[in-house]
Amino acid sequence: MKKIIYTNQAPEPIGPYSQAVQAGNLLFCSGQIAIDPASGEVVEGGVKEQAIQVMKNIQNLVNAAGFTMDQIVKTTIFLRTMDDFAVVNEVYGSYFSNEDAPARETVAVVGLPKNVLVEISVTCYQ
Repeated sequence: MKKIIYTNQAPEPIGPYSQAVQAGNLLFCSGQIAIDPASGEVVEGGVKEQAIQVMKNIQNLVNAAGFTMDQIVKTTIFLRTMDDFAVVNEVYGSYFSNEDAPARETVAVVGLPKNVLVEISVTCYQ
């Protein structure tokens, strides 16, 4: 059985999808972009500011589902350009220890919703 997860502490979906879906011990979080949930707008600044907002959105969504960041087992990072990899990696790395970090892939894509620079999705296991 699946449970739809919703919180006003993460951006509203901008299409026909859920913020997250829990299926048993697994939590699948839709890709988060740099939208401030309070304003509904993309945050000002560059890739660092966007990555910080993305990670805040992920943390808020994971916590709303009753999970913790330590329970993230897989992430996917989408970047508009690999030139931003080091900056995003630094922000991302501040949320995980090297010894217990989730599995991950990072890919560059042609475009992202709302023309953001970074999007990250996560899967958690409880």
